[in-house]
Amino acid sequence: MQINTALILCAGFGKRLNPLTQKTPKPLLELNSVTLLENCINLIIKLGIQKIFINTFHLSNQIAHFIQKKNFQIEIQVIEDGEKILNTGGGILNMMKQSLDEDFIIFNPDTLWNKIYHEEIIRMQNFYFSKKLNNILLLANKILSFDKNISGDFELKDNLLRKENTMNFIYIGCQILNKNLFEKFEVKNFSVVEIWNKLLKKNELNGFESSHKFYHLTNLETFKKLGGL
Repeated sequence: MQINTALILCAGFGKRLNPLTQKTPKPLLELNSVTLLENCINLIIKLGIQKIFINTFHLSNQIAHFIQKKNFQIEIQVIEDGEKILNTGGGILNMMKQSLDEDFIIFNPDTLWNKIYHEEIIRMQNFYFSKKLNNILLLANKILSFDKNISGDFELKDNLLRKENTMNFIYIGCQILNKNLFEKFEVKNFSVVEIWNKLLKKNELNGFESSHKFYHLTNLETFKKLGGL
């Protein structure tokens, strides 16, 4: 089985990268003359995805103009959050409602995505369908993080995630979620972490380990170290 639709979360203010993000949305910041968003879209195209939804709020017109100008060889629809920002959970649900699909792959564009992730994400997708899951998160051991100040989010054992005293794994910004997880939620401001926490309580939050070094645009200092300024 194959996931047909990707969602990219592009609505945030990116406040930890002020003053850059006061005039430029975080997904349009460039490293090596390529925007974070373009890196993400190029990976999605390589994955064989057929359609992308992008949610926007902060400086949304810039993202819409960028998509129109680049003319990517994939169908892309930009969806504004509306009068108020919807956060990750609300933004995901709002995009899911635009599609008849059941399973979606979701990206945060502030990870430095590139084509080395292709095979790993394909394996994660195959695992997801073979085990008949409704969720899975891509993680890296924090020793692989370029930014050594990022704390671990979870502990991972036998592809199940837990919260423990020592947490060595970082969620790196790619997940597959089934629409049924959102059945009891409305399109409003809420975090996808609410859904993760419900799954954690039932010991049903799944993880897949990445072996690649993890580069994340955490803040201005990291951006400088990566050559962005």
